Amino acid sequence: MRDTKHLEKFARERAQKEEEKKLFKNKKSVEAGANGTLEYTIKEGVNKGKIADDKILKNKN
Repeated sequence: MRDTKHLEKFARERAQKEEEKKLFKNKKSVEAGANGTLEYTIKEGVNKGKIADDKILKNKN
């Protein structure tokens, strides 16, 4: 009885780890700036028309 519980638990954990490995292996990398987030242009305010970079964002905080 006791051995069976340990073996079943081990089998479940191993299957779960294998599934995680499969999912991680198929994961695709993201493309930097793919949706226009890299060079965002400010649309309103004092900095209208400027590209949002570190200098502008630091001044706002």
